[in-house]
Formats: sequence, C-alpha cells, structure tokens
Amino acid sequence: MLSIDVTPYGEGIVLVRVAGELDVETAPELRDRLADQIRGGCRHLLLDLSAVPFMDSSGLNALLKANAEAGRAGTSVCLVSPAPVVRRILDLTGVSLTIASLDGVDAALARIDGGSSRH
Repeated sequence: MLSIDVTPYGEGIVLVRVAGELDVETAPELRDRLADQIRGGCRHLLLDLSAVPFMDSSGLNALLKANAEAGRAGTSVCLVSPAPVVRRILDLTGVSLTIASLDGVDAALARIDGGSSRH
C-alpha cells in the first residue's frame, strides 16, 4: 500500500511525502497526484522518498514523467532523502543526473531560497 501526503510549504512550494512500495500497482497513483500538483500551479515540487523501501521501473517512469511535465510547466522537482535502495536505482539509471536529489527538506528549501533551483 502506498501513502502520499501533500503538504504546502509556502507560496508555490509543495512537499509530497511518499511511503510504501513504488511499483506497477502504485506508480499510477503517484503520477496522478504529482500531475495534479503541477497543473495546480506548484512552482517547486519536493518529493520525499525516504520511506520508499522498493521502487521498480514503473516508479522510475512515474518520476521521469512528472519531471518532464514539471519542466514544461516551469516547475522545479527535487527528490528529498531517497531511501538507499531507491538512491541506488536512481544512480544506476542516471536519473540522479536528471532530477536533483538532496538530503533533507531543509536542504531542498535552502536550494529554493538560494535561487539555484532549475526552471
């Protein structure tokens, strides 16, 4: 079972905490929720993956599609504290070169405040 918690963090910033396995069964739900945030005007999407113990290619695809849609909308995406197994998948597939990843919400917020987020 997947849990997705969406928390506004100031103007245009949304933190999405994901908990549970991100696979062929659950990835469509995450993809839809992220798309809703992007279409809703979110400017900075922080995606906390610290409680994701497993991610398959469907989960990876959901992240890539959200990142592509965000790019078209002028929204930045930052992965926050991916669990070690998820970080390994991101690194092995090269996704970590495409989507920024930082340790902790504070670091992600500082990146936004510092104006270094990609648009």
